[in-house]
Order: sequence, then structure tokens, then C-alpha cells
Amino acid sequence: MTEQQRTAPAAAQTATEDRPVAPFDHHSAECNTDPVGYYREFRQTCPVGRTDAHGGFVYTTRYADVVRIARDDDTFSSARATAGGDGTAIVIPRGPGLEQYPIELDPPAATGYRDLINPLLTQDAVAELAPMVARHTTRVVDAFIAEGSVDFVRDLTNPLPAAVTLDWLGFPESDWAKLAGPIHDIFAALPGSERAVRGAAGLAYLDQRIRELIVERRAEPTGDAVSYLAAQRRADGELFDADELVSVIGLLIAGGVDTTTSLTGSTLVHLSRHPEDRQRLIDSPDLLLTATDEFLRVFAPSQSMARTVRTDTEVGGCPVTAGDRVLIPWVAANHDPAVFPDPEQLRLDRDAARHLSFGIGSHRCAGAHLARLMFREMITQVLTRLPDFRVVEEGLVAYPTRGNQSGWDAIPAVFTPGPRRDADAAGARPTASLTGDRELVMVATTTATDEVLEVRLADPTGAELPSWTPGAHLEVRLPSGRVRQYSLCGDPSDTREYRIAALREPAGRGGSVELHALARAGVTLSVRGPRNHFPLVDAPGYLLLAGGIGITPILAMAREADRRGVPFRLVYGGRTRASMAFVDEVTALAGDRVTLLPQDEAGLPDLRALLDAAGPDTAVYCCGPTGMIDAVERVCAEAGRSGQLHVERFTADDLEVAFDPATNTEFEVHLARTGATLRVPRDRRMIDVLREVVPGLTYDCEKGYCGACETRVLAGTPEHRDSLLTDEERAAGRSMMICVGRCRSERLVLDL
Repeated sequence: MTEQQRTAPAAAQTATEDRPVAPFDHHSAECNTDPVGYYREFRQTCPVGRTDAHGGFVYTTRYADVVRIARDDDTFSSARATAGGDGTAIVIPRGPGLEQYPIELDPPAATGYRDLINPLLTQDAVAELAPMVARHTTRVVDAFIAEGSVDFVRDLTNPLPAAVTLDWLGFPESDWAKLAGPIHDIFAALPGSERAVRGAAGLAYLDQRIRELIVERRAEPTGDAVSYLAAQRRADGELFDADELVSVIGLLIAGGVDTTTSLTGSTLVHLSRHPEDRQRLIDSPDLLLTATDEFLRVFAPSQSMARTVRTDTEVGGCPVTAGDRVLIPWVAANHDPAVFPDPEQLRLDRDAARHLSFGIGSHRCAGAHLARLMFREMITQVLTRLPDFRVVEEGLVAYPTRGNQSGWDAIPAVFTPGPRRDADAAGARPTASLTGDRELVMVATTTATDEVLEVRLADPTGAELPSWTPGAHLEVRLPSGRVRQYSLCGDPSDTREYRIAALREPAGRGGSVELHALARAGVTLSVRGPRNHFPLVDAPGYLLLAGGIGITPILAMAREADRRGVPFRLVYGGRTRASMAFVDEVTALAGDRVTLLPQDEAGLPDLRALLDAAGPDTAVYCCGPTGMIDAVERVCAEAGRSGQLHVERFTADDLEVAFDPATNTEFEVHLARTGATLRVPRDRRMIDVLREVVPGLTYDCEKGYCGACETRVLAGTPEHRDSLLTDEERAAGRSMMICVGRCRSERLVLDL
């Protein structure tokens, strides 16, 4: 223990007489080397503790504690005034810089500034920026693609976010390069270094340019974001003054540039080190939509933030005193096994939307949608235009400290040179998939078995549907807000209808029961996709293993193998013959190439014998119950054939709130600020109804656990279906997640 660690502040010693001071320092060499392992050790031995490092503070390591502190604005503050003294209040140790609005304010003072910027960064607003993002990415990649070598930080991940952010705001092109470097310097330099001084000088220039731009846009508005911000008024009717706008715009620039630089760089390093993940993304480009949140979880750009205790309380059993500083490390929360099983594994298909890399609560990152868009476009263009890139490990340079911000200062790479594109022509067509919600109508529903429902979906206008390949699925958002994935089991050549099937599981978490209950011709569903995380690879032969409802993707694969003329064997098992859907269709298609194994007649299949009978280069595909997939994985591993095995699992989120959709009632919502009164039918989500009147609503996960859509309830009794609010918060009924919540009374009054 160092001398600094032995000397604790008096308040800290008084508050923790029964708790020893821990040798914790998130800026230490040990933590820099392996932040995840560092926090893991403390989580296991002393998950909440007090350290004397950097003047003394309380540290946390668990997801639940981090969420509680980040969301409890009454007990924990982000404001400089509460922290006292000079310097940034939201990091430890405190650093220099102007006060940042709204992140260094607490509600209600922060609310006006959030309301100022939120309309610029909604999902719909960001979607309109996609062609501009694609154009800039193409231009930036064109500048180096013919060379065959690159420093990804210098040539892509720093200049692209800077160009997009500054162009969106309205800065002239002559400013982009001048500001991109200094912003990166601030994050990548050691405090007090020559580089940090250079970065500070760049920020002084940024301050000057923002002020000049505000004056210009107030005199002659254009269509850029600064024009919009400069024209907005505070609640008292006055224009926001220059100092306020400098703070807000400066934060938008800092938040939009280097955080995306960090995330994209770390992802590119990972994909170079793990070519199997890179190939999966190349083969299934839409997998990047899911994988983005997993990359954010694992490679959180902002590693930690800090808050100041307002009143004496406790955190995870550790007493804290008013005035104490508390560290909330996003990186530790993102790797808490209580929320993310096997957290140190990066799984491209993991639903990681609960990650805290965008924060949570009143200061959740407003630019989350823009960050995802820029990240996906950069990664997609790298994978499509220089797919064989290799990072030169010997030249990697990491940030000197990863306590607050993580990232790379240099990522040299080599690749096969490629052709340039015309950025102007390419800019109209974003490379990255922007697949969003699509409304489809049920045109027919059929009972395939007593427990399996077949549903056919079409565009209500009669338009052709996007193409798909065997193994693809639709992500269906049910009226309750539940999200479920259903494999497409029809014919990919049919562009007029999609065909899915769902097994009714009364003991499940309600999604299948809800779909069965509402299924009838004319019902509209919101879907995303098709997406294919389970593609049928080219192979000289296939062994297709299906269990129960797992026949749905396997059926499409058998149809495709038959079309190609490739040998295949299909083994289809179920509890009973009567429970097995599409038996007649499978038999007609595959003939003697299919083996039906009802368990009550034939028992369990001999997986080892099936595998031994398959040729050495046969691709093995398996979809079915978890136990079946586990058994197939085990047999393939024992035979040394894991590389030939392809599986798909669809499992409900363990933390999802269970409820009976049959209890849905129609209710009325009155919006206090807009004055509108709306009816929410039983079969529609409240947020969908509200968006028709309040298009600037903030939301993200739409599953009830990111907190972006949390809305104050002024009257009425909300029905909480989220997994974020505590029991006490639910009982109080002062706020709710409008993406999944409903109403127990006849009317709600919301602060909208």
C-alpha cells in the first residue's frame, strides 16, 4: 500500500471505521493492463470499497450498484456545485475544462438542455443522416484504400466521426481537420503533457469557432444543427446564450468524436485477432446490428464516470457520506456475470442491449443512435472493401491510461489494395444496414399442430418483401413490447409473403402465448429483418438435425440443398408424431433423405452414429431444444468436428418481466405539455401511439431496460413491465418506461 493510500480523508475514515481502505486505483498500471480482470478481482473480494487514491473515493464494481447510483439523482449528483472546488465533476481525478451541459448538471437544471438536443438525435432524425455518413466514410476510405496500408486511428476512426459530427453541426470543411486532432489529443494524452497542452489549445480554438458560428447562424440560418440550436429558447422565452450553447455544442462534439473513435478501433483490433468473428460478419452482414451492442459492452469507450453523494446513505452495504465521490465504472458493470453470463466472452449474437456504455438514467448518451450509425458504416466498409486487413500488433499504441477513457492511439494495418469509389455517388446508398421496423399484416394463420401456429405475413400495400436466404429469421415486436425471433420457413423465391411458425409454450415468458392469442388475418405486426445469423454455407453435403419447432429453419435449408442438388440427410425428432409440424411437407420434399424420430416411438437419436455416417466434409446444422443442441455440440467436439457444426438458439431474456397479455386493457393517456389525449388500444404499444403526436420521443432498446424512454407520471396508475425500476419506484408510480408499460387505471397523465 502506498503512502497516498494510507492517508484517508477524515470523513472517509469516520464513515468506514469497520471497513478497511482498499488498494484500488483505476488508473494504476495493473488496471490499465487488464481492466476487466482488475474489476473482477475486486467484485469477488470487495465489490464496494473505499480507496485513498486521487484524494479518496468510493468505488463500485457491480451492475446493480452502478445502475442505482447513475439513476438516483436525488442522492447522487453530477454537478460541479455539489462536488465543490474546480474541475470536471464527472471523472476521478477531476480535470480541467469548461462546465459541460447537460452532463454536469442535475435535473431539473439539466432537463432544459436535454430537451434542447434530443430532437436532433432521435432514431428518425439520425436515419436521415445515413447518406451523409456513408458519403464521408467512402471519401475517407478512398483516401487510403489504394495504398494497402493504414493507421486506422489517424486515417479512419478519428477523421470520420469528426467530419460527420462537424458537418452535421454546420462547421465548414476547413475546420474538420483542425478540430479532429485536438479532440483526440485530449482523450489520448497524459495530463500535463505537451500533447495535452496542444489539445487544450485546440479546444480554445473550438470555443472560438462555436461562438462565431452561433453569431453567423443567428444572422443567416441554414439547415444545420447549430442553426436549430441557436434559434431555440429556454422555458422563460429567452434565447439560450452563447455560453450555454458553447457548453452544449462542445459536449456534442467531444461525445460524438472520440468515443466512436475508441469503439471502432477496438472492434477492428478484435476482428484482426479473431478472424472467425470477422468472417461471420462478412458472411452475415446483418449480424452487425446485434453485434454492435456486444462490441459496445466489451469495448466501452467511457470506462467510468463519477458522482458526488448528496446525503448520507449506503452503497452495497458500504456507508457513504455527503460530499463523498463515488466511481461508477461502466466497464465493470458490463462484465458483471449476474447480468451477462460468461461476460469475458465476446459473442456476436448476444443480446447485450443492457450494456451501460451509453450510461443510464438522466445522463444516458443522447447521441447513441448516431454513434451506432457511424460505427456500423465504418465497420461495414472495412469488411467489404478491405476484408483481409491485418493489424500490425507491434505498432499498436494504447491510451496511456484507461481509467476514464479506453482506446487506441495508433492501429497500423496492412491489406490488399482496392479500388476507390465515387463518394458522391456512394453517399446516397448507405453501406451499413439500417433495417428498421416494418409493418406487416397477417394474411393467413394455420394450425400446423395443436401447439404450432403457422403465420403468413405480407406488406399491407402489396409491395414486394426484402429477399432472404435459408437460416434467416424475423424479429417480431409484439403489441406488449416483447421481442421474439421466428425463423423463416417458406420459399426464399416468394417475395410476396413471409412464413413463420411459433410453438405455444404456456410455461414460457408469454411471447408465444401472446402471438397465438392475437393471430388472425388482418392483424398487423412490427418486424425487423430478415436477418441471417445462421447461413447455409457451401459444402459438399449436409446433415440437418431438427428438434421440435427447430424444423423451421432446417426446412428452408433442406429446400435450398435440394434446389442446389447437394446431398443432404435430414433427421427430425419431436415428442410425438402429432407434435411435429410440417411432417407431410418435409416428407414430400426430402423423401428417403429424411428420418422421422418421434421420441415416444423411436427414443433419442444416436448422434454419434449419425455423425460417423456423414462424410468428413459434411456441414452439420442443428436447431432445436437447448438439451439437443448441447448434446450435438458435445458429440461434435469429441469427434473433432466442431468446426463443421452450425447451431442456432432462440432463448427468451432471463431478466424479461413476465406478464399475461390477456390482461391488456384499452386506456387513455393525456399529455400534460402538448394537451393531447390519446386512446391506447389493447393490441398497440403506448409508445407507438405517443410517437404519432410527439415524434421527438427519446427511446432506444424498446424492451424496458435501457431507461431512455423513462417518463414522469403525473396522474394515474402505471402498469410496469420493465426490468429497470426498483420495487419502491414501481410502488411510487412517479415514472414509467413507456416502451413496454401500460396502465392499471382508466387514464394516465404523462409529463409530455
